[in-house]
Amino acid sequence: MADALSKVPDVDIDPEGKFKYILVNIKVKGGTEEKVVVRGTKTAEYHNHIFEKVNPAMEALGLECRCLGGGKIEHNNTEKKLRVFGESTGYGKADHAVTVEKLKSVFKDYEIIME
Repeated sequence: MADALSKVPDVDIDPEGKFKYILVNIKVKGGTEEKVVVRGTKTAEYHNHIFEKVNPAMEALGLECRCLGGGKIEHNNTEKKLRVFGESTGYGKADHAVTVEKLKSVFKDYEIIME
């Protein structure tokens, strides 16, 4: 089952634009292995819409999810910049410092700022 966890990408966000994101803790059902992932998309009107997509996909892999909070990301692909800011009304503010660390591991040549 820890295999399923390693197959889940740390970051899955839209390639451009300003959009909502959530920080999600995923763990193996009945196990101790866990990790935190970032998910964000322009298609979500509210933060819970992102969670409603992520949760069933993770459950299908035998994993359980818990939303740790949300915010917004502004992704400028041309200038290679990411800005992490804001909060979710429903889930509260995500720990943007954790989000930035996750983004840095994927977007190595980007300027990433947190507000």
